[in-house]
Amino acid sequence: MKPLKATATTSQPVLTLQQIETIFYKIQDIYEIHKEFYDSLCPKVQQWDSNVTMGHLFQKLELKVKGPKDSKDSHTSVTMEALLYKPIDRVTRSTLVLHDLLKHTPADHPDYPLLQDALRISQNFLSSINEDIDPRRTAVTTPKGETRQLIKDGFLVELSEGSRKLRHVFLFTDVLLCAKLKKTGVGKHQQYDCKWYVPLADLVFPSPEESEHCPQVHVIPDHELEDMKMKISAIKSEVQKEKANKGQSRAIERLKKKMFENEFWLLLNSPAIPFRIHNRNGKSYLFLLSSDYERSEWREAIQRLQKKDLQAFVLSSVELQVLTGSCFKLRTVHNIPVTSNKDDDESPGLYGFLHVIVHSAKGFEQSANLYCTLEVDSFGYFVSKAKTRVFRDTTEPQWNEEFEIELEGSQSLRILCYEKCYDKTKLNKDNNEIVDKIMGKGQIQLDPQAVQTKNWHMDVIEMNGIKVEFSMKFTSRDMSLKRTPSKKQTGVFGVKISVVTKRERSKVPYIVRQCIEEVEKRGIEEVGIYRISGVATDIQALKAVFDANNKDILVMLSDMDINAIAGTLKLYFRELPEPLLTDRLYPAFMEGIALSDPAAKENCMMHLLRSLPDPNLITFLFLLEHLKRVAEKEPINKMSLHNLATVFGPTLLRPSEGESKAHLTLASDIWSHDVMAQVQVLLYYLQHPPISFTELKRNTLYFSTDV
Repeated sequence: MKPLKATATTSQPVLTLQQIETIFYKIQDIYEIHKEFYDSLCPKVQQWDSNVTMGHLFQKLELKVKGPKDSKDSHTSVTMEALLYKPIDRVTRSTLVLHDLLKHTPADHPDYPLLQDALRISQNFLSSINEDIDPRRTAVTTPKGETRQLIKDGFLVELSEGSRKLRHVFLFTDVLLCAKLKKTGVGKHQQYDCKWYVPLADLVFPSPEESEHCPQVHVIPDHELEDMKMKISAIKSEVQKEKANKGQSRAIERLKKKMFENEFWLLLNSPAIPFRIHNRNGKSYLFLLSSDYERSEWREAIQRLQKKDLQAFVLSSVELQVLTGSCFKLRTVHNIPVTSNKDDDESPGLYGFLHVIVHSAKGFEQSANLYCTLEVDSFGYFVSKAKTRVFRDTTEPQWNEEFEIELEGSQSLRILCYEKCYDKTKLNKDNNEIVDKIMGKGQIQLDPQAVQTKNWHMDVIEMNGIKVEFSMKFTSRDMSLKRTPSKKQTGVFGVKISVVTKRERSKVPYIVRQCIEEVEKRGIEEVGIYRISGVATDIQALKAVFDANNKDILVMLSDMDINAIAGTLKLYFRELPEPLLTDRLYPAFMEGIALSDPAAKENCMMHLLRSLPDPNLITFLFLLEHLKRVAEKEPINKMSLHNLATVFGPTLLRPSEGESKAHLTLASDIWSHDVMAQVQVLLYYLQHPPISFTELKRNTLYFSTDV
């Protein structure tokens, strides 16, 4: 620039002064800003440690800077956007740098939200240029003339007029706005329609006991949600097959549309955790969330902003229109969180079992009753999968509990740490549950390379000054579903049922009788019995005493957590060298359940039971009657016949050999056609009037032995 400027005043200028001004637009200002950025960054890089933050330096790049002292417009201020409007490539490059930094910054690092914010500002600017809009028009100003920033946005389910509606909620620096995407014609710009807004100065969270009683939320039964998951998995398999066979794009599009509709239904109907927002001047609004994590994130973000000096206001219709209009361009969440929105090259997530040991936690300022819950994402939303026991009155809980969590295309694991509340007055009227206090929460990405090793991978998650130590390892579904016979024939796990009953001189294995007896004694009213996973270390301890036929079994059973006993029973059936309903009859069960004529189906299904070896049949009928008794308590334990069939069906029927799965390529396929049929077989017998062993055997003579 300097030599060119020097020639501009000579008799042979290379460029005119005006051209130089255009090419080197505001170069002095840009130089000063970058020099300040570099000078701040340099010492941080030279004295690096894991807590260094730099996101705020990128944010600073977006701040207003004064015009150069020697220019005529020194009294005006120029935004960074205006400075960077011409050399657009600089913004593109800094956006890519921010993307890379975020990729290598743990989500719980203090720099993560700062970098996210800097990236959002940078992306908003780029999108404003891409849409040929003057960048100054993208600034949203408050009635007081200040800049209004978007802090957080996302899709939430609102309970409105008794029905569930998907909303896009925007949290600005001074207002919460709830919008819905308008239906637009082809080629037209999408727009948001504002449903309501609450200035943050008027927004309050009613405490659970203050919250007025809301209309009963219609909760979709678990089995309907499970059915829908299976349907989605089945469609996914069809899409993969069509692609593999170079199928017609129209057929693939039709399947994807069906998958989107099903996933949308699931997204709308699965959330059940209430999140109420109240306007000081009147109305209350109720959202339903899938996870406590989201609830506390929204609550914390709003409360952080409310610490500032906020004024109440009313938006005029024009101001509301401008604000709603800005939502489309400012939003950071563009797509409804369903897997059918994902590109083909995006990670499909992990299918299988994640083993997690929650070791301990430290960083608590005072003693409390503490526990952790584990969540993983599944079908676009997060689900709570496991919970440690409550460690009483401590600042350093030592849980050391292991859990096995089923993953269905999961990409993230969340750990939430709670203080248990025993105060009955803190009852939430929205869902009749006592609200425990979240002490901290954190999330980590499940990197397939990192977790798919045979060894345990130890990690620490930091949350609000609390550190939780945990280990994890992953087993793919095809590996975890293999039935491996026990090498030693002295125990009961992995040993044929006929060998065990003969050795014990019993009709039903001792382990089955004892576990069922204990569950009926003190677990039949336990919410989620057989669905909630027990602590894996407890289950392994019970497995060892049953295998050793230890005389202390009964004492140990009476002291053990009931979910561990339920888990031991499931594990016993899962580890049988061949399924309880046998490999030989598996194809016939699959054909029988598919029959449409009720009489033919009844004949076939009863004949198949008669064809089972006696120890298998007697044990199956014994288990069947137990599961029916569990389902009778459904209003209390929330376990219907369908829930129980979903839990036990694959365990009792899944073949030991891989022949039924030999044609499958995708891990997710295993969770579709076969599983659905296995669940239906068990459900058929659970819904059937009582079946007596002697009656069955008496009728054997009247039927052909050919299945």
